Amino acid sequence: MMNEWFDVGIKAFWCGFAALGFGVLFNAPRRTLFAIWAGGFLAGFVKFASLQAIPGSGVIFCSFIAAVIVGIASIPVAHSRHVPPMIFAIPSVIPLVPGVFAYRTMLGLMKLTGNIGSEYSQVLSDTVHNGVITLFVIMALSLGVAVPLHITTKDSVKKIRWK
Repeated sequence: MMNEWFDVGIKAFWCGFAALGFGVLFNAPRRTLFAIWAGGFLAGFVKFASLQAIPGSGVIFCSFIAAVIVGIASIPVAHSRHVPPMIFAIPSVIPLVPGVFAYRTMLGLMKLTGNIGSEYSQVLSDTVHNGVITLFVIMALSLGVAVPLHITTKDSVKKIRWK
């Protein structure tokens, strides 16, 4: 039990560094880099802890919960650092993108182009399954980050008067 939670902490720690790498890649201001690392850590911790703690929870649901929490947490941090919330939210959730499922989808598509004979239906089924999981996790991450940011926006950009 303790070893499993230690693994959750280690995965979250490295999610923070992956988010930091994406923050640097996207030229985020230096004053925001620690907060981006913390957001990546938070996203990874919530995703892997909820996978561990909630029986029967799937990767799609846990990714959505993590993205919503990061989206909500990025708003006060953005106000304190005087930058848009997307500076924190987007790099923080990118490490949650399901690379394994996307990789398996592409491998399956490549197998389907070749001559695989009798196992065609199994390869097709696995490819579609992995592709659907990839699609829904990416949609969950997108909605999970965007919805809290749009709900808390008070005015439309069109109504803001620029001096």
